[in-house]
Amino acid sequence: MELWHALVLGIVEGVTEFLPISSTGHLVLVEKLLGLSVDDPAVIGFTAVIQVGAIAAVVVYFVRDLARLTTAWVRGLFSRPARQHPDYRLAWYVIAGTLPIVVAGYLGQDLVKAVWNLWTVAGGMLLFSAVMAYAERVARRVRSMPELTLTDALVIGGGQVLSLVPGVSRAGATITVGLLRDLDRVAATRFSFYLAIPALVGAGSLELAEASGSDSVPTGALVLGTAVSFGVAYAAIAWLLRFVARHSLLPFVWYRVGLSLVLVVLLATGTIDAT
Repeated sequence: MELWHALVLGIVEGVTEFLPISSTGHLVLVEKLLGLSVDDPAVIGFTAVIQVGAIAAVVVYFVRDLARLTTAWVRGLFSRPARQHPDYRLAWYVIAGTLPIVVAGYLGQDLVKAVWNLWTVAGGMLLFSAVMAYAERVARRVRSMPELTLTDALVIGGGQVLSLVPGVSRAGATITVGLLRDLDRVAATRFSFYLAIPALVGAGSLELAEASGSDSVPTGALVLGTAVSFGVAYAAIAWLLRFVARHSLLPFVWYRVGLSLVLVVLLATGTIDAT
């Protein structure tokens, strides 16, 4: 792997991991266009490592929130008055919202691997774009983060399970379900990020463990790709929170539709293969 490959893939990972546009689909597509073998253990290992950069970005960006929620949760375990604090409840909501993806990911990982290919990515991306557009049309967006309930957390966490479907996007699923629960866009997006932290840390740890025995990639490429992924992901998180405060998700919907059609053309013409 050349350094410029690492640079490009680091940018793609950083941009797409937290935007509602399917990071895995983008990475595989770009790897194929770069002439890299997506089945190569070295490429798989590289992808797992640079994802750590994006995961670190969301942890660093929300480190104060994490510290506040963790402190409130620990205090609440030992103090009845502390259990009345909103942060104590929110911490439990994050835990509760994470449970569906843990269970579904464990039980369905083999099935997901069996059906994963770029045709299913294109289909999932196109079909869920319609769901995102529907959510934007019908959502009232009248509730803020302090109004989040346990039911919201469980339903949004259930929505995160949809991200196991190729092309759906974890961020797209959780933000969309949040809108359908009538949360405003900022609240839906922020809670999506909160759920992303345990989900991505867990998934990233498993991917790193599976890739630990793979062929090596040059250290320079790993360092560059991970650093770029971190920086770009951090900027993407900050940008998305500002964007959703004033704009709808429809630009992402149209982008997803366009990309899915491009994928179909590339696959149908044999320019790239599906696996």
